[in-house]
Amino acid sequence: METIISPLKSQWINYQQQHPKVRIRDAAKALQVSEAQLVTACVGPLVKHLRKDFRTLLHRLPALGRVMVLTRNESCVIERKGIFENINTDNHHVALAVGKDIDLRMFINKWAMGFALEEDEATGFKKSLQIFDAAGDAIIKIYAQPETALHAWDLLVQEYTDTMQPDEITVTATPVAPPAVSHINKEQFLADWAALKDTHDFYPMLMKHRAGRIQALETAEGSYTRRVPNSCVKTILESAAATGLEIMVFVSNPGNIEIHTGPVHKILEIPGWINVMDTDFNLHLKTTDIAQCWVVNKPAEGGVNSIEVFDANGEMIVQLFGKRKPGIPEQEAWRHLLQQL
Repeated sequence: METIISPLKSQWINYQQQHPKVRIRDAAKALQVSEAQLVTACVGPLVKHLRKDFRTLLHRLPALGRVMVLTRNESCVIERKGIFENINTDNHHVALAVGKDIDLRMFINKWAMGFALEEDEATGFKKSLQIFDAAGDAIIKIYAQPETALHAWDLLVQEYTDTMQPDEITVTATPVAPPAVSHINKEQFLADWAALKDTHDFYPMLMKHRAGRIQALETAEGSYTRRVPNSCVKTILESAAATGLEIMVFVSNPGNIEIHTGPVHKILEIPGWINVMDTDFNLHLKTTDIAQCWVVNKPAEGGVNSIEVFDANGEMIVQLFGKRKPGIPEQEAWRHLLQQL
C-alpha cells in the first residue's frame, strides 16, 4: 500500500534538503506556517500527538533519566542537560521542576499541544517530546540522550499518545498584550519598588501600576536602574568564564522559563551571535537582536542585581544574575562586575 505524504510534509522535506542546516523554526517561517503545523504534517510513525494531560506527564519525566531540555524565544536558545527532579504541579499558574540540572518555571495554561517525535534523517527530527502554544510556537523541547532510559521513554509515549492523530491543525494568533498606561505615578511607583521584600513581588508591582517592563526601567532610571552597553552580555559571559564566577541565566517564552545556574566555560563568538558551548549547558544569543540592556536593582533580600536584555520590540531576550539562593547575600564579585559595565 502506497503511503500518502501530505503536501506540507513534502514541502518541508524538500526545503530541508535544499537547506540542510536550517532550523525547523526558520523553515516554518519560510513556508509561511507555524512550526507545530510542520510537525503535525509528519504525523504517523515519526510523530504522535500527545494527550493534553501535561500535569501528570511532567511527573513521569524523572524516570527518563538524563535528557536535554531546550527553551527558546525569538532571539535566544538555552539548552541544559541533566535529570528532572522535584516536580511540583500544585500551583494552578506555574508548575516547577527544581533540580541542580533542570530548573524550570512552566506556565501550563499556555501549553496547547504536545508531540512525541522519533529520529528521522529526511526531516531532521530527533527523538524528543515537544510542547507548543496555540499559535504553534515551541514552548519546550525535551531530547533523548545516549544515557536516557529509552524503555521508560517509550512507555511514556505509549501511555500518553492521543486517540486522535490528525495530520492538520489550526493555530490561532497570539493575543496582543494590552498597552501599558501612558503615565506612571513615579513617586508612588518608586516607593513600591523600595518596599519590595521578595524578588517575586516585582511582576505584581508592574501589574499594579499597569507598567510595561521597559517603561518601568525608564521610570526608575537613576534610582534602581541604569542603561548599559549592548555588549554587556559578551563582557559578562567572558568575565565569568575567565574568573570562574557562577551565574544564573534565565531564558523565557510565554509558556516556560529555563534557568542555568553555575559556571560557564567555553564562550564562542561568531558574527551576530554569542554562544556558550559547555558539555551540559549551551546558550545561543543573537546579538544583532539586542536593542537595550539594563542593570536592574531590586532592594529585596539584601539587594539583588541583574542584567535585563531586550529586543527592538521591548521583548525580554535573557536575564543574567549572579548565582544566589534565598537568604544568602548576592556575590560581591557579581556586584563588582556590574559596576565595571
